[in-house]
Amino acid sequence: MALKIKVYSDYVCPFCFLAEKPLEEAVKGKDVEIEWMPFELRPEPNRTLRPEEDYLQTTWKQSVYPMAERMGVPIVLPNVSPQPYTHLAFEGFQYAKEKGKGNEYNDRMLRAFFQEEKNIGEISVLTDLAGEIGLDKEEFRTSLETRKYKEAHQKALDHAYNEANIQAVPTFMIGDTKIAGIVSKERLEKVIEEEMKKPQLLDDFPQGLSCGIDGFC
Repeated sequence: MALKIKVYSDYVCPFCFLAEKPLEEAVKGKDVEIEWMPFELRPEPNRTLRPEEDYLQTTWKQSVYPMAERMGVPIVLPNVSPQPYTHLAFEGFQYAKEKGKGNEYNDRMLRAFFQEEKNIGEISVLTDLAGEIGLDKEEFRTSLETRKYKEAHQKALDHAYNEANIQAVPTFMIGDTKIAGIVSKERLEKVIEEEMKKPQLLDDFPQGLSCGIDGFC
């Protein structure tokens, strides 16, 4: 039986985007099943962040850009102001997941925002991105305009906030082991190997860089 790995993330969290690479490298050749889980750092009506303000400028200069450079991952602070709410993008994720393309959709959203500076809060942008990964554009657009997956997304958020008790993203649930924050490929490999041998709960990992539930990274 494949080891299940759940990754809680938000499309406007740079550390969630950077977490993709070590995760992909850690699971190569292993019998694992990855499921990306929605989490909104700043749901409506909370104010979203602006890239021109000091907070994001400082965070990216001190943490995001240095880490991305070490990892060899191209990334930019998107010039989308204010940053978009992500509920529509996540409702689109529910559609994509239903069509068997959830992971592809998740990757496309992160790259669109952090490499192409696309406003992933707009239905037209989301529809074009969905079409790029082979989803039916008209059906996708209609699902967002009618809010068909609003309830499914809310259930996913309720799970993250109340059942899984997620406080920051990215957060990995590898079997029974919970790791908050971006960590190295080696750390992930170690946990995966231990979980494959015998499921156990490990709480002694230091907290990695993450975006907190208050919306700050």
